[in-house]
Amino acid sequence: MEEKKDIKPIDFAKIAQKLWPHRKKYFYVMPATLIITYLFMVCIPRYYSCTVTLAPEANTPAMSGSLSSLASSFGLGSSLAKMASQDALYAEIYPDVVASKKFIAELMPVNVKTKDGAIACNYYTYLRDHQKAPWWLVIKSKVGELLKPTPKDSYSGKEKLSIFSLTKQQDEVFSSVKSKIRCRYDKKTDIVSIRVLDQDPLVCALIADATCSKLQEFIIDYRTNKTRIDYEYYKKLCEESKAEYDKALDKYASSADAHTNSVLEVYKSRVERLENDMQAKYNIYTAINNQMQTARAKLQEATPAFTIIESASVPVKPAGPKRMIISIAMMILSFFVLSGWLLTKKK
Repeated sequence: MEEKKDIKPIDFAKIAQKLWPHRKKYFYVMPATLIITYLFMVCIPRYYSCTVTLAPEANTPAMSGSLSSLASSFGLGSSLAKMASQDALYAEIYPDVVASKKFIAELMPVNVKTKDGAIACNYYTYLRDHQKAPWWLVIKSKVGELLKPTPKDSYSGKEKLSIFSLTKQQDEVFSSVKSKIRCRYDKKTDIVSIRVLDQDPLVCALIADATCSKLQEFIIDYRTNKTRIDYEYYKKLCEESKAEYDKALDKYASSADAHTNSVLEVYKSRVERLENDMQAKYNIYTAINNQMQTARAKLQEATPAFTIIESASVPVKPAGPKRMIISIAMMILSFFVLSGWLLTKKK
């Protein structure tokens, strides 16, 4: 049998004895680390966080309550929904939708306003011209502009932006939005949460609300696209058939009034022919109108409903950076790094 190796316990007293002669180093290193880290963190602008949660309607055939709840408890609700529906836009890809350039471009014209009222512009202009940055990033940006000047961005944020060919500055703004807006889908609860970060609390809440609204519009447009096209088609046909029926009705009424007392068969046959034409146009109008009403009902049925669980609200306290916590953590880390260096360095 192999002999078991004895695991020696850590002798903290011996470690303390070795480190005690170097105690003055800790009084220099740890406070210096705390101060330097805090000064470094002060340069990073504070940011606020706003979260919106909503529950979208599942676009799947009805399942029994027990099966649905059982699937949700195991986190399989969305998987069953995907198998039961041929819809390509299910809740799991909502985060990808929010992160797409097409969706971000829809947010650029949104009007925002800072809490102090000093800035009022669209979201694109706000991100491009009114963002605070640490001093080292400002210096890096200025040096980069001197070495390689970039052409002035002519896009104002008001007109529709073509995402096919973005400039360098526009791409940087889009990347900034991706880092600020995060969408997450919970498979177990079927809840979609949208979290927005920004340097201003009011802008943070406004963009969170706009993102939620744009996502709902995107989903509704996708789900109702086919039925909406059908409804608009039948609506147009209904208007045309109604105009033709009204025209035929006017002709019949005018002819009937003009030949009320006429005994000639030629006039009677003309009135009868106009009446038959009017009746045929009316039957066509009635049939198309029924189809239009059916298409309208299908459009209403296809329109998904959303339940806003937590709406956007202006945050009161900043979400970060946690300056004091990070500074203390770095001070503690400096203690262990210094201790390891003192214990392993050669005499």
